[in-house]
Amino acid sequence: MDFEKFHGLVPAVVQDDASNEVLMVGFMNDEALRRTRETGFVTFFSRTRNTLWMKGETSGNRLKVVRLLTDCDTDTVLARVEREGDGLVCHLGTVSCFTQEIA
Repeated sequence: MDFEKFHGLVPAVVQDDASNEVLMVGFMNDEALRRTRETGFVTFFSRTRNTLWMKGETSGNRLKVVRLLTDCDTDTVLARVEREGDGLVCHLGTVSCFTQEIA
């Protein structure tokens, strides 16, 4: 992965493997990607808290990795996942973070 292009981070798009719905986007650094691969659950790097966090660690709505892919420039991760828990991925209580249309 090319972590240098975005100052040590790469965007990580999360997509439901069964429905193909895009659930959310976060950022990963090298350690977050390594931890994701080791644990099998999506881990991000929080830019606001400057720390790693596993999605659903406290809520139980974890994202189990089915496949990890990269784009042709190796600067973006696509995590194809199975949702665990109640399946509500967004912190606003929805399945996907992409619910608001732009007028």
